[in-house]
Amino acid sequence: MSTEPRINDRIRVPEVRLVGPSGEQVGIVPLAKALELAQEYDLDLVEVAATARPPVCKLMDYGKFKYESAMKAREARKNQAHTVIKEMKLRPKIDPHDYDTKKGHVVRFLKQGDKVKITIMFRGREQSRPELGFRLLQRLANDVQDLGFVESSAKQDGRNMIMVLGPHKKKTEAMAEARAIADARKAERQGRTPGSDAAEVDEDAALEAENAAAEAEADEADVEDAAEVEQPAEASQDA
Repeated sequence: MSTEPRINDRIRVPEVRLVGPSGEQVGIVPLAKALELAQEYDLDLVEVAATARPPVCKLMDYGKFKYESAMKAREARKNQAHTVIKEMKLRPKIDPHDYDTKKGHVVRFLKQGDKVKITIMFRGREQSRPELGFRLLQRLANDVQDLGFVESSAKQDGRNMIMVLGPHKKKTEAMAEARAIADARKAERQGRTPGSDAAEVDEDAALEAENAAAEAEADEADVEDAAEVEQPAEASQDA
């Protein structure tokens, strides 16, 4: 069933409640009179409330109306933020270098406005030492407290221990900031003078926001693969 409104000669009622091109109320008029006015104004007669009695019709440029509606819908989709939960997996005896690397991923995710599920994986005799995982999760939460907070406290789930971190910055805010910084830097590269607000942006913050925007467009599969990598140093510790 079509969702397009009826226009012009497709309207099949004896009379309509007519709204003028500027939104003024014309009143109830015969359909023939409404079509005559539409032709006089070089506009379309569009049925905007088919269930009303009589139906409400408006004089408008329907082609322009459809174009503007499509642009608004496109902009709304562009600014729409989807809640994404990233996952980062660690071992309780993780090597310091590996910890710093994975903490960097968590920092990046939080800056992008995403939630992060931290999973500590226990193997063998490590399952008898849950305090190792708990301390590691506490350490990580403290290291990123400026960017995120503990949304779900650490809890045991079979052989794993799980904690969820939520970002302080909303996804929409992170996206808007990244776009603004990217636009400002693009303007600088093209030799134009960006607006005063963009000119005052701290250089380090600008670089971080631009990197976050680039990372947000990366393939999710690549991110998951990076989270799953186990370093040789960890394997040697387990042995």
